This record gives sequence, C-alpha cells and structure tokens, in this order.
Amino acid sequence: MLPEADTYDDLAGRFTWQVPERFNMGVAVCDAWAEREPDREALVFCEEGGEAVSYSYGDLKKLSNRLANLLTARGIQPGDRIGILLPQRPETAYAHMAALKLGAITIPLFTLFGEEALEFRLRDSGARAVITDAGGAARIEGIRDRLPDLTTLFCVDGDIAGAEDLGRHMDGHEAEFRPFETGPDDPAVIIYTSGTTGQPKGALHGHRVLLGHLPGVEMSHDFLGQSGDRIWTPADWAWIGGFLDVLMPALYLGVPVVACRFRKFSAEGAFQLLQDQKVRNAFLPPTALKMMRQVEDPKARWHLNLRSVASGGETLGAELIDWGRQTFGLTINEFYGQTECNMIVSSCSQLMEARPGIMGRPVPGHDVRVVSDAGAPLPAGKQGNIGVRRPNPVMFLGYWNNQAATKAKFAGDWLLTGDTGVCDEDGWLRFVGRDDDVITSSGYRIGPGEIEDCLLRHPAIAMAGVVGKPDVQRTEIVKAFIALKAGIEPSDQLAGEIAEFVKTRLAAHEYPREVEFVDSLPMTTTGKVIRRELRERAGGQE
Repeated sequence: MLPEADTYDDLAGRFTWQVPERFNMGVAVCDAWAEREPDREALVFCEEGGEAVSYSYGDLKKLSNRLANLLTARGIQPGDRIGILLPQRPETAYAHMAALKLGAITIPLFTLFGEEALEFRLRDSGARAVITDAGGAARIEGIRDRLPDLTTLFCVDGDIAGAEDLGRHMDGHEAEFRPFETGPDDPAVIIYTSGTTGQPKGALHGHRVLLGHLPGVEMSHDFLGQSGDRIWTPADWAWIGGFLDVLMPALYLGVPVVACRFRKFSAEGAFQLLQDQKVRNAFLPPTALKMMRQVEDPKARWHLNLRSVASGGETLGAELIDWGRQTFGLTINEFYGQTECNMIVSSCSQLMEARPGIMGRPVPGHDVRVVSDAGAPLPAGKQGNIGVRRPNPVMFLGYWNNQAATKAKFAGDWLLTGDTGVCDEDGWLRFVGRDDDVITSSGYRIGPGEIEDCLLRHPAIAMAGVVGKPDVQRTEIVKAFIALKAGIEPSDQLAGEIAEFVKTRLAAHEYPREVEFVDSLPMTTTGKVIRRELRERAGGQE
C-alpha cells in the first residue's frame, strides 16, 4: 500500500488510502493469491522438535473452504461469532480464513486462558462455535453448561472431551466455497483487551482493519513485501501483535509466515529458528529482545540473514537499539499502537535515523497528535494524551456490547489511547507512559520507560520495572524492581550503585530512591511489564 519514497515527508505526502467498496479479509489473505499463484508458499509450520511443513496458498484455500462448508452445514451464519483457541499452527490460520469468508466474526483466544477468562469472553461474545485443541477442549468442557450459545466444538486433535474431530468432519466437504460478500466496515474480528481495571472489553474491528494495518506493517519492516521476505514472531496469534501485525498482513502481501510457538520462549531457540528457517523479517517484542540480549556471543553461534526487525509495546531505548545493530546488523524499527487502533506510529530505518526513546513518526494515513483531555491539539513539547483522529481504517468499530465504554474512548473526533506522550516540532512522538504509569514526584511528571531503559544498560540487570510508590513528602518516589542476571547476588551496595547509575545518567529527580530485587517481573501475555501489580506491591510496603 505504501508508495516508493526516499524520505518520510515524500512518503506521507504521496500516500492515499485504498479501501474498496467490497472487501473480505479472508479472501484477501488467501483466495486472491491462490487464484494467481496457487503453489506460492504461504505458511511454514515448525512444530517444536519436528520437521517443518510447508503450505501453499492453494492448500490454505482448499482447507479453509472445506471448513467454511462444514461450519455452514452446522448452521453458522454471517454475523455469528467463532472462537479460535489455538496456538501458532496451520489450523489457526485457515480457521480464521474460513470464518471470515463465510461472514462470521472471529474471536482469537489465548491458549493459556483459564476457565474464567474463557467463560467471560465466550459468554460476552455469544460465540456459537469454538475451534481448539485437546487442552482447550478440556477447559471448555468444564464450562460448557454455562455457555448457552455454544452449539459447536471442534478439536484439531480428534474426538476429545466432548469436542468433535475437526479433520474427520472437514474431509466430507467440498473444497469450493463462495465467499459471503462483505464491506470494509462489516464486523470481522473481536479482540479482547487486557485492561488494567474491570473485565476485558471486546474491541470489534471491521474487515478494513487489515488494510489499515498495512502502511504501519510495511513501514516497520522497511517496506515489507520485498523478494525473499519471510517473517516470524514469537507473539501469539491470539493477540493483535501476532494476528494483525504479522500473520494477516504478511499473507496479504505474499510473504511466507513461519509458524512456531515455543511451549516456553527460549532466546537460544529463537536464534536457532531465525537461522534454520532463513527468516528475513521478525517482530520481536521488547521482552524477547531483552532475553535474547542475555545470550553470549550470538553472532559466533548463529548465522542470521535478517533484513528487518520490528518491535513494539514498550520503548526500546539506546541499549537495545545498539545491541540490535551489533547482533542483527540492522536498526530495529519501533512501532506503536493498541488493540483499538494499532500500527499508527513507526520508525523506518530506510527513511530516517532511529532516535532512542522516540517511538517514531505517524504512519502515513494516520492523524496522530498529542491532545488535551478535551481533544484539543497541544503545542509541540507539551505533554498530553496520544490521540488519533477518526475516521480511520485501522480504528475499531466500537466495544462489543459496550456503548458507554466506546463513547468514553473518544474526545470529539479524537480517540484517546490512554497513553501519555510528547510530540516535537517535526512530528516525532515520544511515549511517556500509560496515564496511570506516570509518576508524580516533587512536582515532576516522570515516565517510567526512560528509567527502565537506563537501568538495562547496567551490566548486572536483566529486567527492570519502574513505578511510583506513595510518599508523604514527594507525593510519590521512584521505585525500581530489578531482576539480576544469572550469577549476580543482590546487595545493599549493588542497590546503591544502581541508584547512582541512573542519577548520573538521567536526572537527580528520576533515580530510584528504592530498589527491590526480585526473581522475575509480572508480565502480560504480550510481554509487557504489568506495572499495576508492581504499584500494588510498592503501595503495600510502608
């Protein structure tokens, strides 16, 4: 979707949205290629400990068509919701394609969800069908009597725990299917957000969300879609980062997707996969990068051939960017977005120099600014809400069955991301923190990201999380939770050295006045530090 350009200003000035009157995401990522190049490689499944298996676009078209016919035979109609509770594997991809082609709404579900999390999402969405594996079938069996809308449960591992064998039932259906005609604004997918308070909210997206993602995906991978491109991410396809930042846009662009979800992420395993599968493009969340950074001398142990690495979710900082250049031989491109409105800010090493601590510039087609609580654009250098103007193809249609929450997300025509940032005169955006992450200390407003980046430069530190701890005199003080590298023992002396390390590199008001050593940090399923839990822990210690 992006035009060729040599500078960011040229790219932004020449870009125009291309959203057709009729558009179906399932057709766009599968059938469109299958009709032109049926033998073109689309997906490579690398089962941990097994051989890699390749699937063409023609294969995926036949499989998704059979599944679409099966679901139709079971009474699934356009607009019905279908839960897909699977890890990275071929069935996950063609289940989404099948549901989208028949006009249904897919619900990506994370395989580590427990019964309560699954029950809420399936009840709230009114899911009619679920496609899962043996582990998921067992969990759904325990809550099925509380899911009155659920009529169909298929399992990719056979007849297990009340679920029917997906493959066996698909075999009897035709490999031809006439897709339901959908418009770009017709509902396509519900992705539940992991909010900091209350129950998760279902962000409902239209089929156009794929088109809305393309400029940001292409930009963050230095124009993804080049000859020889081949992409992988450890991010689960149940989340927007794996599903709409990698799987669907790559398939749309004709870029083969490597599917391999480690049972437990391993930095060594990631390096090995990148080498063995000749991966050219990778989306590596910051946590994965921080873990890979701890591996000694990776350049001597693996021979990589990466063309682009993108990362998002947390600001990387100079330390990780420098490590990426030394290890991968390229500059990691940062991008920014959220489930409701994703891939709206990005860097692009082909067009601009990386600025550590800066997310990037607005992706062409997206009007992203720092605004007040009322939605008024603020002057350069002024801290405020990161806002995105509607209408916008990547923006959600609204929260499923929650008009009040949808209304609260906007100030006029500006979607408020809930994140705080600063924009300079050239349009470069700096992420400060979530509204509730910003620390107020002695009148200063302090973003935790910059401190965490600084802490990671200390040779003893593996991971760091920074929050504000209530303080009578200063309102809050900066507190750092530190996980040390293997073989390093915590001590009061080390805590003092770490505090001084930040004080001399950032500012006297930003150094952590308290340092607590921990074995590990609480993380979201997408690899972000759960600062809310750290704040609760800090607030409970007097």
